[in-house]
Amino acid sequence: MSKATLFSGVAREYASFRPGYPPELFAWLARESPARNSVWDCGCGSGQASVALAGHFETVHATDVSPQQIAAARAHPRVQYSVAPAEHSGLPAAAVDLVTVAQALHWFDVPGFYAEARRVARPGALLAIWTYPRPRFVNPELDRIFFDFYSRVVGPYWPPDRRHVDANYTTLPFPFEKLAHPDFALTLDWSLERVLGYVSSWSATARYREALAQDPVPLLATALAPAWPDGAATEALLMPLVLWAARLD
Repeated sequence: MSKATLFSGVAREYASFRPGYPPELFAWLARESPARNSVWDCGCGSGQASVALAGHFETVHATDVSPQQIAAARAHPRVQYSVAPAEHSGLPAAAVDLVTVAQALHWFDVPGFYAEARRVARPGALLAIWTYPRPRFVNPELDRIFFDFYSRVVGPYWPPDRRHVDANYTTLPFPFEKLAHPDFALTLDWSLERVLGYVSSWSATARYREALAQDPVPLLATALAPAWPDGAATEALLMPLVLWAARLD
């Protein structure tokens, strides 16, 4: 699978089951941005961050390399979706006050993206990049089962670039002076069906299906169901964010 097609086959699942991000994150980005006119949300997927940004900025230019992801994205009057790689956004120079990348930097030609971010940014514009590792169940037995599926069952099918997520992006370059910021995290209350839907959107799940011509998600369902507490409609998972922010002067 190329990076352009990695999520194409799971675009509907991605749009339906990928988590959003803390509202406090977008409020902080709006406060720190030099203006609230225009944002480039690069690697937008199906628009989880794009739509949230539209609550604070006049125009959100949301790009992704996958046409299928863009087709599945949630419409919003202030979000302009287009198909474009991270290194060639199609935006004019000095056009945006904020550049964001949500859970996607590890798929990019990173130096090429940084060059493009500098080109499209207005003086003093903000760059904000964030990622999250595998969400953790608060329940230790559920988390043990979940981690076994993540690492052993579909683990061999994660693309090599996934290692940067597991390393909290410390293995990727960031040639900017980092801004101090608050800590951001989500506590997710998910049903078993929601967990399975989320897993169905993973790149490793898509590659497992392609390689073995079978779906690994029922394996996780079979493992989790007996350990799911009786009478519990949902279980809590923790999702801390790793955020890098800087000024693009």
